[in-house]
Amino acid sequence: MAQERDRDAPAKTIRLCTDIREIAAADWDACAGSDNPFLSHAFLAALEVSGCTAPRAGWAPHHLLLQDADGSLLAVVPAYLKGNSFGEYVFDHSWAHAYERAGGDYYPKLQVCVPFTPATGPRLLVRPDQPYAETVNLLSLGLMEAGRQLEVSSVHVTFPERREWELMAEAGFLQRTGEQFHWENRGYADFDAFLADLSSRKRKAIRKERREALADGIEVLRLTGGDLEPEHWDAFYAFYMDTGGRKWGRPYLNRAFFQQLHETMADRVMLVMARREGRWIAGALNLIGGTALYGRNWGCIEHHRFLHFECCYYQAIDFAIERGLARVEAGAQGEHKLARGYLPKTTYSTHWIADPGFRQAVAEFLNQERRHVDQEIAWLSQHSPFRIDPDAAPPPEEEPE
Repeated sequence: MAQERDRDAPAKTIRLCTDIREIAAADWDACAGSDNPFLSHAFLAALEVSGCTAPRAGWAPHHLLLQDADGSLLAVVPAYLKGNSFGEYVFDHSWAHAYERAGGDYYPKLQVCVPFTPATGPRLLVRPDQPYAETVNLLSLGLMEAGRQLEVSSVHVTFPERREWELMAEAGFLQRTGEQFHWENRGYADFDAFLADLSSRKRKAIRKERREALADGIEVLRLTGGDLEPEHWDAFYAFYMDTGGRKWGRPYLNRAFFQQLHETMADRVMLVMARREGRWIAGALNLIGGTALYGRNWGCIEHHRFLHFECCYYQAIDFAIERGLARVEAGAQGEHKLARGYLPKTTYSTHWIADPGFRQAVAEFLNQERRHVDQEIAWLSQHSPFRIDPDAAPPPEEEPE
């Protein structure tokens, strides 16, 4: 597709790959690293093998590969040709409507992301022995050229790291920000040590929620690796389908995907399962990274007050403390997470727009939106549930309610 030559260096070639199985897992993972499970060959291949990311599903793989003269893989970019904007969590529907009202075709577009996964992490995956900034610039230019050759309206890179966001802007991509809520581990010995960092009112509220969540004889288990069995996946998939169907109509993941996850990544899965009277009633899927726990999907077939918070937020915190993980990313949106110890964090995306006039309009919108996001995060940060002086001893507990 494109070729970069230096006088004293062998040629580097960029090409597109429409099936991740054409790439050796070891070669892909040498670029992706081992910290983020969503970027692994196993996770992305599970999506493709199961048909969740396929042309008929609206996600046609078009991964960008940077290779040297002998074909060795130097960098990869997970990318998909898309005919819609579903499953991305950085919303551009209004852009599509505006461009189409003006007579343009917004779709197809090229999406660089982990499908259906609003988790932060690198998106331009550079092998550690390669010059990082230089390679990111080359990949950025390669994405633009891919956009031209594929005749797409735009290229979108969602939930990258800040350093990628900055370097891609230098190459000509537009910058966008958003917000999520992440929990940070301040070296807590256990969950009670985390609670001691909170204001008295928030501490009491969380303890009350955890008690009520486990009322009615509900038992909550955390399962990973060899503890996971087909019955757990069958039950969780039923929860996922029921909840997903009620919330957005057509869940994105199928049972075959979860089977692939079980077969290839069980040791990186942490499944929280709740049961009552011997029957599974709710569950939350998390993936384990090198430094973070990533909360992904939740579902239930019985409604119990605060059970969602227990399975998705408090069990995740407990697990992260036990494993010594630095943070928990609990997915997209949700200001209700703030009261439960998850603080607002800036997320990033970059965008290349082919049409110069439309690009200018989007750039003006993003300038205003970034200011709004900064203001909102600053305002939310003023309402932190943590004590103002974290070094002071917590006050004596009031009598439980």
